Amino acid sequence: MLHPTMNNTKWDELRLGMYALSPRPSWSTLSTNGYHSRLDYDWFYHFRDGGYASILHVDIRVETPAQRELVRAALKKIHVPGEETPDGFRVFGYLQGNQAADFI
Repeated sequence: MLHPTMNNTKWDELRLGMYALSPRPSWSTLSTNGYHSRLDYDWFYHFRDGGYASILHVDIRVETPAQRELVRAALKKIHVPGEETPDGFRVFGYLQGNQAADFI
């Protein structure tokens, strides 16, 4: 069973927060149907294409320690459910079963 953790407003805050960064991090999504998108840098149009309802999680990839700090600060400001990963950050759109998540 999937439990939603984000709504359209929070997804838009994430999208605009990442769009405002320079350099922008790349992202990929895993959909509830199992589709894994390829890496993309376009947060303004591509990220919202098709809506947010099917995003299981988004992986935000950082390339440098400085970019990691910028992304971390933006995510903390937005206050989204997720975790830090070796490649960057993962923001959860849904949690599965008894899965838990902290807020970044």
